[in-house]
Amino acid sequence: MNFSYWFGHRLFRELARGLFDYRVVGAEKIQFAGPAIIACNHVSFLDPPCVGIAFDEMVYSFARKTLFNNPLAGKILRSWQVLAVDRDKPDAASLKATIRLLRDGHKVIMFPEGTRSYDGEPQSAEAGVGLFIAKSNAPVLPVRLFGTYEAYSRNAKTLRPAKITLVVGDLWQPDLKSYVETGKELYQALADEVMHRIAELRV
Repeated sequence: MNFSYWFGHRLFRELARGLFDYRVVGAEKIQFAGPAIIACNHVSFLDPPCVGIAFDEMVYSFARKTLFNNPLAGKILRSWQVLAVDRDKPDAASLKATIRLLRDGHKVIMFPEGTRSYDGEPQSAEAGVGLFIAKSNAPVLPVRLFGTYEAYSRNAKTLRPAKITLVVGDLWQPDLKSYVETGKELYQALADEVMHRIAELRV
């Protein structure tokens, strides 16, 4: 863990605990070595750090490519293991880099819905997370955040008082051979299963 990541991790964790009474339910389930797709619901800009601070190791995440346009912001984001992605036109290089990270034993945060929910409720999954599962054969750790929508929803202008809880599900290793679908249909089927496992989680 480099200094920048350590500092950001420590700062966000202390702020989350102080401002939002942040806690993790099922914390023992994240203590495992090796790769994983950490799949989470998405309702707020607070979601990536609120997932990342639950782990005592560096985890990778994604952010819009435009956020890297500022040289200083880009440098900080890269030091925090944030990967630039163009949501409108995903490029093959970023897809291959992410698959390589998973195959090399790293953990990557993904939001199957693709974008933040407007009402705080789980939305339909996009096929992207299924593609990463199929290509990397990495296990999936479903997690669900409660409270980040209330703290800073999509249309909010300022932070609001709320209690934030991260609920951790059971690690799931998909059996790809059990699926009859192929190609994009397989990716969507896997993504739908991931979203179902996330939606089932309760505080």
